[in-house]
Amino acid sequence: MLFLQSLISGLLTGGVYALAGIGMSLVFGVMNVSNFAHGDLMMLGMYMAYFVFTLLHIDPYISLVLVMPAAFVFGYGLEKMFINRVIHHPHQNQILLTIGLGLIMSNTALLAFTSDPRILTTSYSSSSFNILRDVSVSVPLLLSFMITCVITATLYLFLGKSRTGMALRATSQNREAAQLMGINVSRMSAIAFGIGTALAATAGALIAPTYYIHPLAGHSFLLKSFTICVLGGLGSVVGATVGGLIIGVIEAMSSTYISTDWKDVVVFVLFLAVLLFRPQGLFGKKGGQ
Repeated sequence: MLFLQSLISGLLTGGVYALAGIGMSLVFGVMNVSNFAHGDLMMLGMYMAYFVFTLLHIDPYISLVLVMPAAFVFGYGLEKMFINRVIHHPHQNQILLTIGLGLIMSNTALLAFTSDPRILTTSYSSSSFNILRDVSVSVPLLLSFMITCVITATLYLFLGKSRTGMALRATSQNREAAQLMGINVSRMSAIAFGIGTALAATAGALIAPTYYIHPLAGHSFLLKSFTICVLGGLGSVVGATVGGLIIGVIEAMSSTYISTDWKDVVVFVLFLAVLLFRPQGLFGKKGGQ
């Protein structure tokens, strides 16, 4: 039962991790840009859900109807104003820019909201129910996982069936060829970054009821997102989904059978092992597939 408990908890948490990883992987696949501001975008999503809940009294999960479009517009604007200017520059320029944007966001949040952690408490924050007698399932984590599944399935349909989605896939596979075929690759980059930002903010909003909210909260999630992308294969949406679930399960198993203090160590040992023995990741395909 202890194993099953860890497995279920890990899968539920890993679903939200996967959503964050998909956003980073999509941006890399379409734009070939490693977004090191990704964790801070998650942090902004956490604060957005918190203030929508405390000021407007809207449930954090329902608040996604406000958080997602607002985050998309914010990400679209960031790409047009900043990222687009370095998209053809060396990777180190892109990395430094996104790190700088992340520092601006986290320090602005620090000035605006102080370093005091905030807690988003709902009527069901501590609720759970039992299955198979002794296996407890957290209601907030289950809701987050279900919403993640719906969003992920919608994204797959969007990428596979819509004209814009197919244009994003074409841009990710060959930017120059896509441009020759009449696709506005600059617009596709902005859309991809907007979607990536929306997914990061959504992941932040989904974990807000179960985590402390503070300006530096995104830093640990940035490392997890990057680990997920590398594990699944940079640029692979399917790989990021699988990678997120694997990371969630590994964290839960490590906490149960080793120690909570060692769960991040185990994850990053896995990260190094993947880099050494399978650097292309489990799927090793570039693009939103």
